[in-house]
Amino acid sequence: MKINIYLFALVTMMLGMSTGVKAQSSVKNQAVLTLSDGSKRYYDTESLSSIDVDGTNVKIVQGTSSYTFAKMVTDISFTKGTPVDEGAEGNYNNTQGKVHINESKGWLESAYVKFALFSGATSYNVYVKGCHYADYTKIDRELVRNYGSYGRADVVGLKAGEYCLKIVPVNPDGMEMADAANEVTALTVKNYDRGGFAHMNWTKGVGAYKDDGTLKDGAVVLYVTKNNFNTITLDMVTDKKGKTETCTGLGNILIAKQKGYDTKPLAVRILGMITSSDADAAQRRTDQDGLLLKANNTTIDLAVTIEGIGDDVVFKGFGIGVVSGCDVEIRNMAVFYQGSSDDNMEIKGTQHVWVHHCDYFYGAKGGGDHDKGDGSLDCKDNCSFATFSYNHFWDSGKSILCGMKKETTDNLISYHHNWFDHSDSRHPRVRTSTVHIYNNYFDGNGKYGVGATMGSSIFVENNYFRGTFRPMMSSKQGTDATGDGTFSGENGGIIKSFGNVFVEKPKSFSFITYQVNSTSFDAYEATARDEVVPETVVTLAGNTTYNNFDTDPQRMHSGVVDATGDVPDIVTGYYGAGRLNHGDIQYVFNNATDDADYGRNAGLDAVLAAYSSSLVGFFGDENSQSQ
Repeated sequence: MKINIYLFALVTMMLGMSTGVKAQSSVKNQAVLTLSDGSKRYYDTESLSSIDVDGTNVKIVQGTSSYTFAKMVTDISFTKGTPVDEGAEGNYNNTQGKVHINESKGWLESAYVKFALFSGATSYNVYVKGCHYADYTKIDRELVRNYGSYGRADVVGLKAGEYCLKIVPVNPDGMEMADAANEVTALTVKNYDRGGFAHMNWTKGVGAYKDDGTLKDGAVVLYVTKNNFNTITLDMVTDKKGKTETCTGLGNILIAKQKGYDTKPLAVRILGMITSSDADAAQRRTDQDGLLLKANNTTIDLAVTIEGIGDDVVFKGFGIGVVSGCDVEIRNMAVFYQGSSDDNMEIKGTQHVWVHHCDYFYGAKGGGDHDKGDGSLDCKDNCSFATFSYNHFWDSGKSILCGMKKETTDNLISYHHNWFDHSDSRHPRVRTSTVHIYNNYFDGNGKYGVGATMGSSIFVENNYFRGTFRPMMSSKQGTDATGDGTFSGENGGIIKSFGNVFVEKPKSFSFITYQVNSTSFDAYEATARDEVVPETVVTLAGNTTYNNFDTDPQRMHSGVVDATGDVPDIVTGYYGAGRLNHGDIQYVFNNATDDADYGRNAGLDAVLAAYSSSLVGFFGDENSQSQ
């Protein structure tokens, strides 16, 4: 029996599926195969040519490729995917004579409102009410910005709950025009997902914020634009006797945290775009010409958050480096066009570090394998208790390097809910470390997904692989041993795989499990999440074993793992990967051509080259212009 493409057309029509390029708000309709072990395999109906049933065998045909389940399928069904969550608007009434509200939403520990400029007003006061704000409380003026044709206010540091925002225009005399005020209510705010190793055995919150989303007690807040990046000042404690010095420039302020004398939590809030020409070389302190946060050792509690405000924060031409210390968060940022041999972000030796909801684009064009720049988000040198989550990798070349060659600890690192959007390789490439990779969306990856080398132990769980040529590889064995030369001659590592889904498999798809070849394999396919990998499972090169960290409660974090079929909608939804509202830089890839292409995408490159910030500045401050 053959369920052919005509039936899929009928199913598509019945389920209301649209055709054409996938939009972020689209509904993915799927055929679901239930296997004899109770696991499920999901296939987007738009990618299928047919499902052939021959007795007890079921063959999935996708274009020119196919895969046969021999005596394994117990049920075939169809389901309508969950619509991608685009966030709920607040409630407001644009009455004549009041500030006109254009858009308002709650997000993750934040909320925002856009509004039309009001005649006669030179600035605006914005107030927040809800949860820990019992009455309307005025927000910092730097959070209320002028975008030329409209105003915008973002409120951050919010607990989960429901909030109201009130916008009050202010006349040239500094008086509030109360009769023209307008408010938006029922803004729903959610907490960030704090799953993963960064928060393991760390209850005070990673960075400048508590786990409930509010600022830590005594936290200092800095607002940084292109105009004050080099001149902003902060009094810092610089020796054990409590000596205080005034540090000038963001780079110097961060360096003053190095010895650990200044213990105040620090929230650095970036607004608009800052380019390498805006940032003096004296403020860019990393060995890769980026902004540097550094500590003398891993016991120094930095308690620093570097965060973008709104959906349009960009570092262009330089990146961020974090070296040693602990208690660091980076969120809601975009970085592109850093040097061709420089990492977008580099984490070295830091513990309890959390990088999330960032957008990673191309570095500057270089030669050889640096056509797209170097690493997007690398961690190394005994970086541990680290979480990298909800990040969006836009056609990255070398997405993530995890570990070097001299790590001596467990290096507990987690990657979850990231969107590897037509990126090529290293998702991540892991040396020596102990890593949990779960609930990521591998979306049209031209070279490979997860790479294991040098005795690493990797648990790859409930990830959704669409159009990925080689989902998992271990150096010198399995698929890598077929001669592709994907790795650079290092010994292999062990991958434990469970609950992963592979759809729209390319013609050259390869995934060799231990159960198929116990000598030369890509991964050990577990039949249960808590299955212990036997010590007899060893790498072909290096003879190393899996350390079974994921079944050891002393070494495994307690984060919640989502169902695999829900991953694409979660990751691409409103609360998913990348900056708020998926950022202000958008590009839609063409799966038909871009899945297999690992060259630099001319269309995306053109968008980045033409990008400019529309931020004018803070209302009422002529010197704050940030364009």
